[in-house]
Amino acid sequence: MLKKKILALVAAMSLSMFALTGCGEQDPSANNGGASGDSNSVIVGVNFEMTGNQANYGNACKEGLELALKESNDAGGINGKTFKVVEADTKSEAAESVNAATKLISEDHVNVIVGPAVTANVIAESQVATDNQIPVIAPAATNPDVTVENGEVKPYIFRSCFIDPQQGSVMAKFATEELNAKTAVMYLDSSSDYSKSLGAVFKETFESAGGQVLMQEAFLAKDQDFKAALTKLKTANADVMFVPAYYEEVGKIVKQARELGITSVILGTDGWDDTKVVDIAGADALNNTYFCTHYFEGDEDVQPFIQAFQKEYNKDPNVFAALGYDAGKMLIDAVQRADSNDGSKIRDALETIKDLKVGTAIVTVDKNHNPIKGVVVIETKDGVRSARAKIAPDAPQH
Repeated sequence: MLKKKILALVAAMSLSMFALTGCGEQDPSANNGGASGDSNSVIVGVNFEMTGNQANYGNACKEGLELALKESNDAGGINGKTFKVVEADTKSEAAESVNAATKLISEDHVNVIVGPAVTANVIAESQVATDNQIPVIAPAATNPDVTVENGEVKPYIFRSCFIDPQQGSVMAKFATEELNAKTAVMYLDSSSDYSKSLGAVFKETFESAGGQVLMQEAFLAKDQDFKAALTKLKTANADVMFVPAYYEEVGKIVKQARELGITSVILGTDGWDDTKVVDIAGADALNNTYFCTHYFEGDEDVQPFIQAFQKEYNKDPNVFAALGYDAGKMLIDAVQRADSNDGSKIRDALETIKDLKVGTAIVTVDKNHNPIKGVVVIETKDGVRSARAKIAPDAPQH
């Protein structure tokens, strides 16, 4: 199991191994300066995938987060407190996530950590953060195990995204109710907790609705050639193919599936939500595909965030930037209500967020430290995205 391996790795590591290059401090309002450690600063450890195959996610989350913190600092801070950022790079590896988090806590003395972006890297750092009573906000890690393990809520771990059971269930219901699909195949990343969790939920929900999953194949992150498995999946002649994975592999899978003559609907989840998918797969290949995500850029409610991001970075945000911004808004609210930079007090305030307006939604944090949010199903046609369905969130669990 991934988590057991990670815990063993953490136990074996000594603090002398945790020196990390490329970790510079930043004041998000000026992109320079240092963490002072005084009571007038909230020192935020920004622990993201800045290099490696998940870098698009990590860097986008970082940009959204730093925009939210800059807006707060430019407005005078929170009760006299300003946010200072210390950056670390997970290099898209779980072990490096632990290294970076340990360095941020033991050397940089951060009050809170935001990131990493993906599930495995957040799970990796969660023990060291919890042991040191440093709250973590994970912008985009959707696996339930991020905040709950063996039925117990991790006291210091939170997130600003919905969870896999929600989006896996939504896509299975969309397949059966909107597309009238009776049969499905699944192509999962066996190296990813995110992908495996989504596959399990999709299969359970799809079959509960009367559908049948005919076949399942697996690949590994960073694979390049998917045609052998896709050729097997093609023989099933299923109505839909479910591919819950990250953008780099998704683009190649969709492209190669179409080259093999697979014309069926291909379904995905929020890992698809990156413009790189279109760049890799091509616009034509993405016709007849749908994925669920956290918001649609055409909605009026998200325009203030989008316009602020465009002004700051001179480009459009993606969903990971939006989730980073949401995480920043959650942190700002928690610091304001805690009136403190103490990690335990910030933790308590995060746990009691209710009806907070963030960049993509109005959120309430439930008993499992998950924000209650709706889901949008996106259709891509000739390279243009549109909102095919919007599914309201379930009632909060308290």
